[in-house]
Amino acid sequence: SETDYDKLASGIVAGHILECGAQATGGNFSYDWRSVPDMAHIGFPIAEAYPNGEIIITKHENTGGLVTVQSVTEQLVYEIGDPTNYITPEVIADFTTIKLEQVGKDRVRVYGVKGKPPTKFYKVSMSYFDGYMAVGTLTYSWPDALEKAKKADEIIRARLKDLGLEFEEIHTEFLGYNSCHGPLAHKIEEPNEVVLRIAVRGKSFEAVDRFGREVPALILTGPPGVTGFGGGRPHPSEVIAYWPTLIPKELVKPEIIVEEI
Repeated sequence: SETDYDKLASGIVAGHILECGAQATGGNFSYDWRSVPDMAHIGFPIAEAYPNGEIIITKHENTGGLVTVQSVTEQLVYEIGDPTNYITPEVIADFTTIKLEQVGKDRVRVYGVKGKPPTKFYKVSMSYFDGYMAVGTLTYSWPDALEKAKKADEIIRARLKDLGLEFEEIHTEFLGYNSCHGPLAHKIEEPNEVVLRIAVRGKSFEAVDRFGREVPALILTGPPGVTGFGGGRPHPSEVIAYWPTLIPKELVKPEIIVEEI
């Protein structure tokens, strides 16, 4: 029923486990990715739902991947905020109540899930036009690859400033050094190569377009040992921004229209 919150929460948990496909069956597996068999033919998860609210997560036989407590756990903690309040329109699931048990090869029992009454709101997701962006990349080779890439970044920023171009954001990454961990990146030994990735975002199409013309200029007016520019200069693309909010449920009237097929 609409107020059987534990079973509703169990269904939400099952859906969350299935949501990202093979992440529950060994894809993107941090625990021990080397142990995942036949990842090239990985199977997708199946949720067997039982009347008492328990779930068995499994996959088809003769497919790659695996279903373990670890693989299911990794998907459960993926993309959640407060684990005690996983909010959906029908129920709030408490992920801290979930219990997992390995009950066979590629079979994990999910049980004990508790739910709470839903909130008085729906989540609304809106998209809107928010200017333009462009991304340029250049590869710098050994020796002094990282030093060259940093100098190239310094040069292009100075040239953009000299041109009087204004952007809401200029973002630089050095792939192979800090693109994943940003300022937490630790010092590394001399890399064989580093990719400079620089992006701009702003309201002016002309400014973003001019940035794209400055990137290829670095090839012959910047540090040596540069390559990786086979795709041509960066071109502006529209930025579609995301704006979430809440709306009271009483303001929304659900309606289903079935038309003749």
